[in-house]
Amino acid sequence: MALSLQEQLLQAGLADKKKAKQVRQQKHKQAKEKKNHNIQQTNESKLAAEKAAEQKKARDRELNQQAKAEAEKKAVQAQIVQMINVNKQSRKVGDIACNFSDNNVIKRIYVDKNIHTQITQGQLAIVKLNEVYELIPMPVADKIAERDESYVLYRADILPEEKAKNSEDEDWYADYEIPDDLSW
Repeated sequence: MALSLQEQLLQAGLADKKKAKQVRQQKHKQAKEKKNHNIQQTNESKLAAEKAAEQKKARDRELNQQAKAEAEKKAVQAQIVQMINVNKQSRKVGDIACNFSDNNVIKRIYVDKNIHTQITQGQLAIVKLNEVYELIPMPVADKIAERDESYVLYRADILPEEKAKNSEDEDWYADYEIPDDLSW
């Protein structure tokens, strides 16, 4: 029969009988108190392991959220690309330049008169896909703008901020009556 660790340490001379007896008595005392008083001993290693497990779970949740957000972002971009590819209008190169801004740089595409009319009336919008400018119908541009506004470069139905401010200034003077007998 194999000797216990305590007996092996005693034989090797690494521990003495007095220390072994004290340890035995202390263990017995703790077991008796635990049994009689329902006192639970705190095990530091168990607490540390539980804390580490909670930290790992929290980190895993965070990584899952990041991966989910990344996958959602890729799915939205795929939807936008698909909408542009399915709904892009065939563009005949014409002699009328249609100017728009892309990252504070004025760009232009040449279109025929019919396409230019549709762009200026707000029926078509200009979008950018892989460094190529495409024309798409306005309802599709609205759906793309809901997902990511950076794809839609030009829409004739939305007034720039300067024009909106000017219209507000003009409305302010509407309250005043202009006299008929004013002569210059």
